[in-house]
Amino acid sequence: MLAELGLAILWMAASLAGLQLIAGSFSLTKDGDGLGAIVRPVAIVQGVLVALAFASLIMLFVETDLSVKLVADNSHSAKPLIYKIAGTWGNHEGSMLLWVTVMGLAGGIVAAVERRLPERTMMATLAGQAFVSLGFYAFLLFASNPFQRLSPAPQEGNGLNPLLQDPGLAFHPPTLYLGYVGLSIAFSFAIGALVTREVGPAFARAMRPWVLGAWIFLTLGITAGSYWAYYMLGWGGWWFWDPVENASLMPWLAATALLHSVSVLAARNALRAWTVMLGVVAFSMSMIGTFLVRSGILTSVHAFAVDPRRGGFILALLAINIGAALVLFALRAGTVTEGERFEVTSREASLVFNNVMLSCILGIVLLGTLYPLVTEAMGVKVSVGPPYFTPMSAVFAVPMLVVLAIGPMLRWRHDRFARVRAVLAMPLGVTIVAAVGFALGGVRSPMALLALSLAPGLGVASLLPLRGRHLARAPLSLWGMVVAHVGIAVALFGMGADAAFTQQRLLAASVGQSTQLGPWRITLASIEPVAGPNWTALEADLSASYAGGAPVHLHPQSRTFWAPPQTTSVSALHTVWNGQLYTVLGEETHDASSAATPTGRWQLRLWWKPFVPMIWLGGILVALGGLLAMVSRVRQDLKRRSVRTRSRERKA
Repeated sequence: MLAELGLAILWMAASLAGLQLIAGSFSLTKDGDGLGAIVRPVAIVQGVLVALAFASLIMLFVETDLSVKLVADNSHSAKPLIYKIAGTWGNHEGSMLLWVTVMGLAGGIVAAVERRLPERTMMATLAGQAFVSLGFYAFLLFASNPFQRLSPAPQEGNGLNPLLQDPGLAFHPPTLYLGYVGLSIAFSFAIGALVTREVGPAFARAMRPWVLGAWIFLTLGITAGSYWAYYMLGWGGWWFWDPVENASLMPWLAATALLHSVSVLAARNALRAWTVMLGVVAFSMSMIGTFLVRSGILTSVHAFAVDPRRGGFILALLAINIGAALVLFALRAGTVTEGERFEVTSREASLVFNNVMLSCILGIVLLGTLYPLVTEAMGVKVSVGPPYFTPMSAVFAVPMLVVLAIGPMLRWRHDRFARVRAVLAMPLGVTIVAAVGFALGGVRSPMALLALSLAPGLGVASLLPLRGRHLARAPLSLWGMVVAHVGIAVALFGMGADAAFTQQRLLAASVGQSTQLGPWRITLASIEPVAGPNWTALEADLSASYAGGAPVHLHPQSRTFWAPPQTTSVSALHTVWNGQLYTVLGEETHDASSAATPTGRWQLRLWWKPFVPMIWLGGILVALGGLLAMVSRVRQDLKRRSVRTRSRERKA
């Protein structure tokens, strides 16, 4: 009964989304004022109902109800509880229900708490959110029903892909989805403002927390996903320009540009049309990413290869949602006033420049991701990878980082570069010294040298806005900007160090054999069989000594799952202050003259990666900077509301 109940609740939530769309739209007409009163309650109830539907699916996975096709295809009775729960969204249908759930809850929260916009604009915003949600409800109910029954039910389930049986599955997808759906709210705000021609600071202040929240979650999701792939796949790399990785990067690039643009509009009443356009583009990138992952046109280690007809459904949704938004923007762009002007030498101008650079990088990533798909449709297979993405992105990333160092030093509206020239001498000097030092130290890769040189200078420049201030009294929003920019510098240094200093060794080692890798002395101490709840494994005991110090023990595994049958490598990592030792156990080698005769030697892949953890530390700092800015905005909003309340009380 639980599956039928969940499906019935999902139908009810979809019906309320339709009612929300109709009531919100008609409330904007002359005769529809009375309908506006039901829009907010309907949005709240819809969010509660879709959350209950998703909770029903979680319970079906926890109970391993194999009469439900989705559970039978993606779970197993012997699977640990955490992976039963996370397995709810570790598949196509469940992940789409998670998407709709977050979208419904977000719309309900907006309806419950947002009071800063004119009511007509709010009605148009909630109608826009319902319009987007309704398409995804239709997709779930007609093309990807997560509650479909099986008859007869199998004796046991197929299990979850072993690559997904990791705590990363419990964190990475939900975090990304919170980011994606946060951008859907920004998209709906943009639509609402265009419909009612209310594009101004009030609209930006209402949109800004959602953009900032989406950006924080996207940053955390991408950072977590990068580290998950790094340690789980056993390739020793943190970013591969995989199409699905690009699908998460593109919304982040657009959201970063939108975040800065909406902040300028909220505080300085500038960049009106640019902000609305970025609101449309940011969610468009989320939709394109959804299409790429679920259309079946990609072959990726973490894409959902599903029926291409479902991809056609999503493509139709993309065309309808984004096409309608672009048409509306084209019709109403002329009514969006320019806003306040600013000079070329100003903080606004630096933000515009960096937004253009981010947009160019977005275009490069989008082109490189879609081009192989287009050529393959024409019968020609091409591969687009790091040789294209890295240098082409650097062409725009380098000037962006330079302006990022300068921009916070400039004043709003108008400034003179001569005023900040002396202040910027320090980060410039640090950059030059770093470049010379690393070049003399043997760094030959141009990209690595560029990253290692710019990172220290950017780090110093990021701290300069704090100069001359009492640090304890500095605004929290300023601290947020400083921490986020320092995080970019930290991550950039980690990327450069990984490219410049990584050492790798592949060998076939016997038990007791030692090898040297950088400052590490590594000995294969033993190979032992071990077992888990739904797997068995051969586990190596590697004794590793750093620079002659006390040994530490690492235990990489070659793990075999039986539901579904698959062998995976589980890496073992050890982190020290200046880097990370990364180890992977392969198969036992066999005699060349007789494939059935083992040699007693085991394949080992070893990496020494100086300073590579700084990549993910930088990502965490960037997200922390966003969180500080969010807290600052919430405090300011609460203060404004308190002032307005006291003012009304005095008048009363």
